[in-house]
Amino acid sequence: MNKTIRRASLFTLLLTLALLLRATWVQFYEGRALADDQDNRRNAIETYSAPLGNIVVAGKAITGSAATTGSDLKYRRTYTDGELYAAVTGYASQSYAPTQLEGVYADLLNGTDPRLRTVMDAVTDTRAAPGDVVTTIDPAVQKAAYDALGDKKGAAVAIDPATGKLLAVVSTPSYDPSSLTAADTAGAAWKKLTADPDKPLTNRALRQPLPPGSTFKLVVAAAALESGLYTSVDQPTDSPDPYPLPGTRTVLRNESASAPCANASIRVALQYSCNTVFGHMAVQLGQDKVRAMAEKFGFDDTSQDVPVRAYPSVYPSGMNASSTALSGIGQYDVTATPLQMAMVSAAIANDGVLVSPHMVSEITDGGGNALEEYDKPSTTRVVSAGTAEQLQSAMRTVVEQGTGTNARIDGVAVGGKTGTAQHGENNSQTPYAWFTSYGKAGGKAVAVAVVVEQSNAQRSEVSGNGLAAPVARAAMKAALKG
Repeated sequence: MNKTIRRASLFTLLLTLALLLRATWVQFYEGRALADDQDNRRNAIETYSAPLGNIVVAGKAITGSAATTGSDLKYRRTYTDGELYAAVTGYASQSYAPTQLEGVYADLLNGTDPRLRTVMDAVTDTRAAPGDVVTTIDPAVQKAAYDALGDKKGAAVAIDPATGKLLAVVSTPSYDPSSLTAADTAGAAWKKLTADPDKPLTNRALRQPLPPGSTFKLVVAAAALESGLYTSVDQPTDSPDPYPLPGTRTVLRNESASAPCANASIRVALQYSCNTVFGHMAVQLGQDKVRAMAEKFGFDDTSQDVPVRAYPSVYPSGMNASSTALSGIGQYDVTATPLQMAMVSAAIANDGVLVSPHMVSEITDGGGNALEEYDKPSTTRVVSAGTAEQLQSAMRTVVEQGTGTNARIDGVAVGGKTGTAQHGENNSQTPYAWFTSYGKAGGKAVAVAVVVEQSNAQRSEVSGNGLAAPVARAAMKAALKG
């Protein structure tokens, strides 16, 4: 054979083998990745070839599916009271990746979860009937908190302390998820929503940690009582007024110069929200003890799933003494979500035991049979029952005689803690208004935390009692008296 022909044949053979190897690699190794690629149009066609399963609140679906026209995507997602429940459902879009519960349970809701397949589905290689997600949300509590927040920018979370069930998850301003579902209109809606400076797509209840201000004083008080620094909420503390921050020429003062904060007891210090008491107390305890208590309540947890992944609330480390003092009043680099501060009140209200918060009670198959139930969440002993009882009592004093009077409800034992957190360099921007609370009546209990980032109120009128406490009151009233 001619030498040139022989070489050409060998080269051609090698090319053929290379093509065969590449084809084999693509088919057997890269095939699944290509099939699952979000830009693969076939996936969207398959997902929206039939109605999706539903997200359910109090026995009623708050989602649905509607037939489309003129599209290869036969159905699109629809929402009932979309703005009210957006922080719970998120959205399932023909153009964008699903979020919130729609994202967490996407496979269940579109019928591709392996647990949904029957023997007949396997034999005929057809997609299973989709399942449903049954939530713990109480529609009355959700609506009460949403209406009370109104046009304010903020969030609210309500928890059943005994079960950990999330009764309300509200974020405002909200948006209508239906605007993002259809491919032909989603792009314009997405641009409008992402350009909005108020960030309506942000789930402020679960995913926007902010300085918690004086609501964090409950954590410091719990650490002081549990460590034995003080044995009673009525024991006088060692608290100068004003308090010189260690290692600096700066003094920490109280909001009101007339408040009886010098050597005040924990009860009085919570009642008047004394910065000097809790700043000094944090230094006395040391940052390690404060952090240990904060972490028991849920701070610094990077895997807090409800089942939507919540952003971690943070108690900082590596602080000097003056920064530790500021952390004791919920400033410096301390951050918390409304979920986290609701967990603090829930643990205190539940005699010191924190039940893991969750907003899904069960997931079901297409026939309504439970695939998984979440009625046995984990629990953590945060503080002793005695400490919890003392803090409950002190929180009631805050509402009955202190800075949280706007949370009072006739016939309900209400305890709470206000907070006004500095915002911006040298507090140049509107402060954040906080309120965390619990209510008990008729054998029932609820814990509620609210943050208001922005409102139409004058700066001088921004306070936890003025802006956030009425929202908590509305939610508690709906949960306990509704």
